[in-house]
Amino acid sequence: MKDEFAFISNISPEKTHQSSLLKGIGDDAAVYRGSSQFDEVVCVDTMVEGIHFRKDTLTPLQIGKKGLAVNVSDLAAMGAIPLFYLVSVAVSPSWNEQELREIYAGMEDLAKEYQMDLIGGDTVSTGDALVLTVTVIGRVEQGCARYRHTAQVGDTVFVTGTVGGSAAGLELLLQQGLNGDFTGEEQSLLLAHQEPMPHVVAGRLLANYSARISLNDISDGLASEANELAEASGVQLMIESDKIPFHPAIAQIPHQKQLEYALFGGEDFALIGTVPSEQSDSLAKMFSEKGLFFKEIGSVLEGPVGVFLKDEHQQRKLEKQGYNHFQKRG
Repeated sequence: MKDEFAFISNISPEKTHQSSLLKGIGDDAAVYRGSSQFDEVVCVDTMVEGIHFRKDTLTPLQIGKKGLAVNVSDLAAMGAIPLFYLVSVAVSPSWNEQELREIYAGMEDLAKEYQMDLIGGDTVSTGDALVLTVTVIGRVEQGCARYRHTAQVGDTVFVTGTVGGSAAGLELLLQQGLNGDFTGEEQSLLLAHQEPMPHVVAGRLLANYSARISLNDISDGLASEANELAEASGVQLMIESDKIPFHPAIAQIPHQKQLEYALFGGEDFALIGTVPSEQSDSLAKMFSEKGLFFKEIGSVLEGPVGVFLKDEHQQRKLEKQGYNHFQKRG
């Protein structure tokens, strides 16, 4: 098995059974009709030791906090309010009880930010790596959930935060470990990787903004997430290289390295979306008034479905090269 995305497509049911299901497989989260006022939003993610985290790059507290943040970011991409979470953990003998308590404490730290409640889960033993699976439940005003498939030709492409910081921070951690001698700027990159904050407030603003908006979170790199928008909407996205907002701590490194971190690094957890171009300025103004980041980075064009990067010399196609669990490494 070589391609995670193709595998997911192949196992997706051709039809659904519940009329209340509004969005199933194929977006950041599933949405189903709840009360007369709200739609319910549910998603799940799994983190595996040695693939998503290592003890020499994240503390147990940070592992827990990030495990929940990954899921909350998916809710943010749907415009949802986080409410509840469930945790299942498969524990190997190399982890002691104190470390496990710290993992749960890390999740609780982030949950307090959004007044989320832990409502269940499971704990089992395993002889191999620790596996952490988190399910989150949220809600969004009826009909206001944001999806990947609504981009149209003529839209403006935007992001709600800087990119590239997490990948740069991970590279530093892999080189020096948790106890390395880091500068102040490097410390900011470490935090971008170790303790990312989901863009829930931005997602809520976008859910309640009266315009057609497509949305995705940047978990697997800007190139991969932009491709998901393009494929779901059947359009072409043109990203302008000089408009990409790189994390300020990587401002002095070579431009090609900046692009590598931003396009293919992942785990920045800002949101990428599209909005009709005539409404982009008013949306940017609303974000500014709330003290939130908003940056136009490209446009939606007619042409072959996909994503292209444009600079002053050329334009090139960006493949979906974010993290793919079924592709061999090295």
